[in-house]
Amino acid sequence: MELIKRHLQQTITEKLFKGKVIMLIGARQVGKSTLFAQLLSSHDNNEVMSLNCDEPEVVAMLENMNTSELRMLVGDKRIVMIDEAQRVPGIGMTLKRMADNLNDVQILVTGSSSFQLRNSLEETLTGRKFEYNLYPISTSELMSTYGLLKVKQTLEARLIYGSYPDILNNSSNAKELLMNISGSYLYKDILAAEGIRKPALLDKLLVALALQIGSEVSYNELAQTIGSDSKTVEKYIDLLEKCYVIFRLSAFNRNLRTELKKGRKIYFYDNGIRNAVLQNFAPISLRNDIGALWENFFISERIKHNHYNGKYVRSYFWRTTQQQEIDYIEEEDCRFSAFEMKWNVKRSSAQIPQKFASSYDVKEFAVITPENYIDWV
Repeated sequence: MELIKRHLQQTITEKLFKGKVIMLIGARQVGKSTLFAQLLSSHDNNEVMSLNCDEPEVVAMLENMNTSELRMLVGDKRIVMIDEAQRVPGIGMTLKRMADNLNDVQILVTGSSSFQLRNSLEETLTGRKFEYNLYPISTSELMSTYGLLKVKQTLEARLIYGSYPDILNNSSNAKELLMNISGSYLYKDILAAEGIRKPALLDKLLVALALQIGSEVSYNELAQTIGSDSKTVEKYIDLLEKCYVIFRLSAFNRNLRTELKKGRKIYFYDNGIRNAVLQNFAPISLRNDIGALWENFFISERIKHNHYNGKYVRSYFWRTTQQQEIDYIEEEDCRFSAFEMKWNVKRSSAQIPQKFASSYDVKEFAVITPENYIDWV
């Protein structure tokens, strides 16, 4: 299959050799190294040094290097790519030394857990980095490479098996590949993090979350379900979010007394990972969770769309104590886009709740179905 060109490729190409470290963060297996490899294909191999921090020798070397040793390591290379940098304790200081002392060298960094990387980099690389998130393949990226027909033909498969590059390129082995990705590999960084010694608890939590996509979640109820306490649940959810497995939506409340104040929903960045957690790859015709799958798919596509287009929005859901609700809203510059997701086109006549429309500046409202979703992603 043809290699799917990522939208960030052009964005990052324009930032090369601007005197800053370029960081690409995202879940394992979403294609970070492949994107950098595509980016570097036009450069002479002799100009590029690649360091993979999943290799213990590389970690040990980078952990303890002073400036003169870094200069000797890099030599006359023009580009240094450091893969899975979160594996190196104190990587922030090493990267700062590189950025400060190797002025003509472009440093490219990938990482799959923002909590370990950001802890190291927050202060040391302030003003010295460009940072981007990479997600599983977006509908728009698929469209750019293969066109509209392919996008339409693969929709149901993407709702079930998701959009990881490996899955899209090897659809006949999708189930086996997904079970591998969604096993310990995806959570490798979480399990390696301090204090995470109960992978069985993590598995139980993921199953509980997978069963509740599109519904409000309570940490107390989740804790009872998995036999733990709410603080542990919150800590694990926070780590899963920072490893780009799940994300949270908060309830929007501002003007109305009846708006929910503290609700939250949790979604998966990829439908395939969610279904792998439940080990349920049944076709859509046999499923009773298609509404939740459709909602999860569209919201994750909007996150990709907004990030790749440089749109800074805040995302929420909205609900009142009178059970009025909107599945998904985005706020940009005090204006709102509101979306209802309906898999069944025949039910696509929903209206925006009058209470929301009269209280806020609504730029647009759309009912998202399989027939029109491409216009929004």
